[in-house]
Amino acid sequence: MARTAAMRLVELMVLKEDIDSVLKYIGSLGAFQFQTRAEEGEKAQTPEQSLFDRLEKARVSLELPELDGLKGEVQLPAEGDYDTAVKIIETAEELHNSEIQCGENAKHALAEYNEAVAFTNLKVSYSELESLSFMTIRVGKIDPSKFDSLKEAAGNSVTIVKLGEDGSRILAASSKKGRFQMDAVLKDSGFVEIEIPKDFMGIPDDYLAALKDNLEKQNVLLEDAKKSRLGYAETHRDMIYDLLQKYSVASSISHIKSSLESTEYVYRITGWIPAYLSREMLKHVDSMTEKRTSLREYLPSEVPSVVSGQEKVPVHVKHGKVVENFERMIFSYGSPLYGTIDPTPFVAVFFTLLFGIMFGDAGQGLCFLIVGILCCLKKIKISGWEKFGPVFCCIGVSSTIMGILTGEFFANETVLEPLAMWITGLFGESRPVILHMMPSSDPHSIMNMFKFFGFTIAVGFVINTCGIFINMINQFSLHRPGKAIFGKTGVTGALFFWYVVFFGLNVAFFAHVPTVFDYVFILGTLLVTAFGEPLERLVEGHRPVMENGLLSCIIGAVVEIIEIVSSYLSNTVSFVRVGAFALAHAVLGYIINSLVEITPGPGGILVAIVGNAIVVVLEGMIVAIQVVRLQYYEFFSKFFTETGREFKPFRFEYRGESKKQ
Repeated sequence: MARTAAMRLVELMVLKEDIDSVLKYIGSLGAFQFQTRAEEGEKAQTPEQSLFDRLEKARVSLELPELDGLKGEVQLPAEGDYDTAVKIIETAEELHNSEIQCGENAKHALAEYNEAVAFTNLKVSYSELESLSFMTIRVGKIDPSKFDSLKEAAGNSVTIVKLGEDGSRILAASSKKGRFQMDAVLKDSGFVEIEIPKDFMGIPDDYLAALKDNLEKQNVLLEDAKKSRLGYAETHRDMIYDLLQKYSVASSISHIKSSLESTEYVYRITGWIPAYLSREMLKHVDSMTEKRTSLREYLPSEVPSVVSGQEKVPVHVKHGKVVENFERMIFSYGSPLYGTIDPTPFVAVFFTLLFGIMFGDAGQGLCFLIVGILCCLKKIKISGWEKFGPVFCCIGVSSTIMGILTGEFFANETVLEPLAMWITGLFGESRPVILHMMPSSDPHSIMNMFKFFGFTIAVGFVINTCGIFINMINQFSLHRPGKAIFGKTGVTGALFFWYVVFFGLNVAFFAHVPTVFDYVFILGTLLVTAFGEPLERLVEGHRPVMENGLLSCIIGAVVEIIEIVSSYLSNTVSFVRVGAFALAHAVLGYIINSLVEITPGPGGILVAIVGNAIVVVLEGMIVAIQVVRLQYYEFFSKFFTETGREFKPFRFEYRGESKKQ
């Protein structure tokens, strides 16, 4: 049986001049876990991190999409990249601020124009217009020769309109908050305010035209500012992404460096790496630094913190493309202990088998298979689930095979009849269905259903037995012979479980008459397992054997007997749900097929499509949850009595704005 990958502790003494290149190699390798787990701590704000954050803000202001991870070869910033990055940041800020200012100007111009238009037909005295919420208006005289200079000095914040042809009389208007600036500019130009006649009504047409012109001008300026920003973003896109990647890497390296032990000239790096990569890594580092680095490699048994129990060796498992996709089911429950059996291949087989049994439909299974293939080819993305493409392929194949056996194809029981007739004909009498799931009045149908439930219990027996074997091997590997022999899932517990199953089958199917040996063996293995704790202490040399006294030991044994019997019974009977879900799936298919038959015309096709879609999505999720539950509670519980430490190697990851949330 495959075990977790062998690990090595590596120690590097790296000169200050080489540390960046060594850390760059380690991060690119993605297979080295720092012993201090520095990469998991809170990141300090280093100069590289600060510049990266500013570049990210510039990217956001330029409305460039966020990078989806690091692309291509990992690189560090080169000479001149800092100045380029600062220039891009400053330009992006200027463009952003300019667009904001133009937007504010356009907003105020629109507000002024709309308010003036609202008063166009309102015949009130001109003096009452001072009550407008947005505008402050001044009417007066100036030297006509100063009109152009006044308009230039006023800028976009003040609107200047000639009243009459000679330009000696003007109307000036600004927002309420800009009135002080307007009054100062008017005063510098020799403006003399004149009294408006009391009977003067309305708003001058010239003023409305000027406001409209100003609004159009501000909108043009806003559009130009936006085009400038987008144009700059497009022309500098690749450069910005390149700098973001470089400074993302540089910030990670600076964070690691700040947490390493160091002197004025040397950094000390210690960490765990799979044994199959350690020699290659050490050789590469030695060559890269031209033999300036001191290199040491230790077995886990040579590491004092591991021997004393203060540190657990990280657990790494290595699999092929298909099996590795089932690893998260293991580590989401817990990490195996270092040096124990790797349960991932078992999980891959059991998950695929159980899902197929419970979700037997050739057409619906092909849907999973197609989705899996498209995910593997990266043609579709489903919220991160595309990485489980091989899992979809596996359950698609198993569901399709089970569908062929039960004769279901998108809930239709007649499409696959020719195939079933041909297959069954190879072994004797031809039948329209290989494995008939739907119960009927036929006594053979009911009997077949119970046989199928018996088959699912047998599958559960095999899965439970595999879990027991894994536990026994693990306990012997960890030098715990007492647990391996006397534990509930050890040798004596397994003998009790197996013999009870054997005894029950013998009585039920072979008319076996119970003997004294049967009762003695069953009772003996049960009692030995119940008193497993003191026997474990005896075998492993712990004293006293009965840690809390004889009475406590007896009470514990009674409780343990109840636990042993109930757990083995529930762990086995629990697999009846596999048959129940398979039957429920067949019933759902029957209902959908019946609805299709009674629905006329195109409506029947719609019912078939919607019904099968609901089954694929909802029942597919429910079945997947049930399979995971069976593995967690019935399989993992046999050997996951203690969890280890998952191997989490340091690797460069791009952490943009969205990943900081």
